[in-house]
Amino acid sequence: MAIDPAELKGRKIGRVLTKLGKVSRERVHEALEVQKTRKAPLGKILVELGYCSETDIAEARAGQAGMSYVDLKGFDVPESFREVIPSENIRTYEVVPIEYNPVSKRLKIAMKTPDNFRAVDDIRLLLGFNVDAVVADPTLIDGLIKKHYSKQESVGDVISNIKVDEKFSKIAAGGRDTSIDLDALNEAVNDNQVIKLLNLVLMQAIKDRASDIHFEPFENEFKMRYRIDGVLYEMVPPPKQLGPAITSRIKVMANLDIAERRLPQDGRIELKLGGNPVDLRIAVLPTIYGESCVMRVLDRSNVELALDRIGLRQDDFDTFDRLIHKPNGIVTVTGPTGSGKTTTLYAALARLNDIETKILTVEDPVEYDIDGLCQCQVNEEAGLTFAKALRSFLRQDPDIILVGEIRDLETAQIAVQASLTGHLVLSTLHTNDAPSSIIRLVDLGMEPFLLTATIEGIVAQRLVRRVCPKCKEQYTPKEEELMELNLTPDKVRGKQFSRGRGCDNCNKSGYRGRMAIFEIMTMDDEMRELVMKQANTTALRAHARKRGMRSLRESGLMGIYEGQTTIDEVVRETMSDED
Repeated sequence: MAIDPAELKGRKIGRVLTKLGKVSRERVHEALEVQKTRKAPLGKILVELGYCSETDIAEARAGQAGMSYVDLKGFDVPESFREVIPSENIRTYEVVPIEYNPVSKRLKIAMKTPDNFRAVDDIRLLLGFNVDAVVADPTLIDGLIKKHYSKQESVGDVISNIKVDEKFSKIAAGGRDTSIDLDALNEAVNDNQVIKLLNLVLMQAIKDRASDIHFEPFENEFKMRYRIDGVLYEMVPPPKQLGPAITSRIKVMANLDIAERRLPQDGRIELKLGGNPVDLRIAVLPTIYGESCVMRVLDRSNVELALDRIGLRQDDFDTFDRLIHKPNGIVTVTGPTGSGKTTTLYAALARLNDIETKILTVEDPVEYDIDGLCQCQVNEEAGLTFAKALRSFLRQDPDIILVGEIRDLETAQIAVQASLTGHLVLSTLHTNDAPSSIIRLVDLGMEPFLLTATIEGIVAQRLVRRVCPKCKEQYTPKEEELMELNLTPDKVRGKQFSRGRGCDNCNKSGYRGRMAIFEIMTMDDEMRELVMKQANTTALRAHARKRGMRSLRESGLMGIYEGQTTIDEVVRETMSDED
């Protein structure tokens, strides 16, 4: 008689094996005696003694997790539902479908180990199925995957096989201000073609380490693009009629309102791919041709949260380390959106985070959860702004405060107040370089004397693409290229320049990954005097350069000469020091 897995859940493996009739109690006790003399799992000892097989142990482990074990010998995935789960997902999660009911959308998958519980949640979220899971022999699962899912399926392959039927035409016909057929929309959202396409786009983008995925409606087409290392690449566009269904599918996954098409919406999707947690931040914006949707990919496995790993040169590292170890004051990191400011601040907090230090953060949104930090997320709809959170922080007895961004006078004033009362405040600004941050704060309405009393240092940064190490080659740049950096052949004589030829490792781009370049401005008495006199950015920059500040352009040039990046990248991301 079959035993209900629920009866076995949570029991010790010896008890599960005896309940399943795989081994007698006497043999389990014998194995336990052996275990006293050598540290090894009980299952392994039973196999070595010849009392159980590896399959018996796998079945018992499934029982411990409350799951059934199935024997897939002689089983073949039926052709009718080989396409139910895209091959990319099959290979990522190492599962195979063994039962599927298209009416109830109930799917049963076999997986190698009961520990792979996240696969069930992700497949349920990505594909919209009711998922049941069982455990099977890993070798047999590998064989089925190799037999049916070894072929790499591209986005173009899926799009070429899409059939646009009436339901897609119905929802595509409705304008922004017209009512929409919700029944047709729900049907389109759950269409396997839409699910499969979106799923493949997500998997491909995450695999290629994209930072953003864009779904954009235009008058005559629906574009899909993703950003890799700061540069947008276009995918094969799907039929325009699929646009509303794709956007609505994303909204369903992020628990947003699919009927609301007049207002912007923000949401979040959490996945775990290959054992790595991936957050997708969703922003939906109504446009004249439909809803534009951007998914920001936060792959925590790709982020270096260590101060000595973010690209600071030794002298810059020493300077920045001194700044963040001051007992009070304000340290800001500045740069445009997507320049790595948040990563730099998290790396600083990771270095400062210890049992003796109370650290509070207010962010919009909280991008990475770090143990030991009390993190607070802005919620403007509920009235929780940066300024309001900061006021509460001062009653929480913190040592260090992180403000996600100083974006208005009220936030700046409270940050200054926190600094004056003995706290170290870390924050970000949006300015072009370090000296212009002072002017930006004055423009917000801050008094110069308060800035001179609190600002300790300003770090400007940019991200430039690294030359791909697999196809890197040395070359001699043309004179026109050098002129873009105000250089001449005489000035660079003896210097080496590198570029990438383009290979499979870098998607033929010649670049793989990004590195940060920095400009660090610290305050001294003369700089404070210039701020008090409301000197312009040029005067502030001239004094900082005189004291040894390395500009963003100079930092970029050092990266070029070391063969890490290229002239094009530094020209694109930095201004000439004479500008």
